[in-house]
Parts: sequence; structure tokens; C-alpha cells
Amino acid sequence: MTNKINVLMVDDEAQFRATTSKILIKKGFNTVIAASGEEALEVLKANPQDVIILDIMMPGMGGHEALAQIKKISPTTQVIMLTGHGGLASAKKSLEQGAFDYLSKPCDIDLLSAKINSAYDAAHKTEVKKEKTAGDIMIRVEDYTKISIDTTILEAIHELKKTFEGLVASSRFMETGHRSILVFNHSGKLAGTLSIVDLIAAIRPAYLSAPKPSMADSIQYSPMFWSGLFTRRALAMGSRKVSEIMSESPLRVDHNSNLMEVADLMFREKARRVIVTKNNEIVGILREQEMFFEISNILEKPVKE
Repeated sequence: MTNKINVLMVDDEAQFRATTSKILIKKGFNTVIAASGEEALEVLKANPQDVIILDIMMPGMGGHEALAQIKKISPTTQVIMLTGHGGLASAKKSLEQGAFDYLSKPCDIDLLSAKINSAYDAAHKTEVKKEKTAGDIMIRVEDYTKISIDTTILEAIHELKKTFEGLVASSRFMETGHRSILVFNHSGKLAGTLSIVDLIAAIRPAYLSAPKPSMADSIQYSPMFWSGLFTRRALAMGSRKVSEIMSESPLRVDHNSNLMEVADLMFREKARRVIVTKNNEIVGILREQEMFFEISNILEKPVKE
């Protein structure tokens, strides 16, 4: 989105507040935190917020009471409630109090991001609802891991692992890795991508796909044939260059591209991700995950019961 969304994260668990704030900032949100309902109200009075993520179960002022006070102070601020196991009825009740939506814990961080964007859109809707574009839901290129074509496969694996090692998985949220890396040539141009699927394809000997006499079938698929093969192939591929096994550069779409146009392209070309450009410069990556969450977001508009 063009304008950064102001988000207030309210939870009584200190470590969770810190880690979640870090994730949301990385996702592009202006994020502040509060340890209680009372503190959340003070923050809101001093600094207006677009969206508040509010835990229902907190000591002192609970989520429902805090929600009621938030709506008195700032009626346009959208609130997303968090509920644990067994709290679904309580979460649905919060919709009657004016909450935008609720999420059950644990929740994928991408889903939370999609809900925050939807809550913001709902508060700033115009008479004519503008459908989102590729640029609205993409991952910014600066948030994606990048390597050179001269990088070895072992080095690339270390970089790919970093996208998972820095993630947060708690009783509330789960963050998922990108599962691919952008590979650039010596001129700084995108040359291709390296994904987990590419690694799996590379570790598999090419002769397994070659024509063979029927008599070889019983030998090839015997336990003796397979034993140790995976380890040998993994050890042998470590020093190879990523340029030897990477996939071609993904298809490109403009940041203003309609999402149906993108969906049609991804379907026809069997593409799991596309590059998003603006003025011919790469500005982001749009994966099947972002498309999924946007579909989910459209279908799961909050229904007040």
C-alpha cells in the first residue's frame, strides 16, 4: 500500500509483543505496542491508530472492555480481536461491539497482514470500491533474499535457511519463509530464482529420467540402488554454482496489474510467483500465497451474528 498503516499491538506477554512488533514492522506497518487494555487507551489518546490488534484475555481490563472504550475514543479505528482455543463465542460477540474481525490463535502472519490491510480499507472506503492490484499485495523486493549467480549451492542454502531461522512461531502467530531466493547477475539484473523445488530437482540424478531397458527396473528400484544415493548427491552438489540449477527469471507484471490478470497469467504459465515492476524496475514479488490470502480475505468478510 502507498500509505503506511498505523498498527497498535496489545498483549500482556512481553516477548510476544516485541517479536510481533518486529514482524509487523518488517511487513511495512508503523507499529507500536501496549501491555494492557489500559495502556492501549493511553497510546490511542496520544497517537491515533488505524488498526488495533487486541487480545481478548488479558489481566485487568479485558479485551471486550478495552474494545468498548476504544470505540468511544476513536470510532473509526478498526479492531481485530485475538482469541484462543474455546474462545470463539466470545470473539463473535466482539463483532456486536464493533470489532472489525477476529482471528483464532495460532494465526499465520500473512493472514494477519491481510486482515490489517482489509481493516484499513474498510475504514477508508470510498463510494466506488477499488479492487486491489499486484502492487497492493506483493512482498517488497527489499524484504526478499538476494544472491549472486556465483554463489555456491551450499552458500545459497545458508541464505535460504536464514529466511526460516528468523521467523516467529508462538501460540499466537506463525511466520513462514519465502522458500525461494532472487539470483542476480554481475550487471545487477535478475537472472533467475532458486527455490527448494530447484534443490530437489538438482539432487536427483539425470539418468533416472533417461530411457532404460526394462530389465533395469528391478535393479534401479531395489533397496541397494537407493541406499546412500541422497547423501552422495547432496555432498556433491554443495560446491556447484546456483546458476547451474536455478530456474529462469519469473514472469513480470506491472504493479498496477489487475489481480484477475495476474491469476490468469499464473494459471496459464503454471507460475508460483511473478515479479512485480514499476517503471521497468523490480519493486516486489507476488507469490501464490499472497493470491490465496487475498481470495480468503474477499470470501471471509466478517459476518455479524
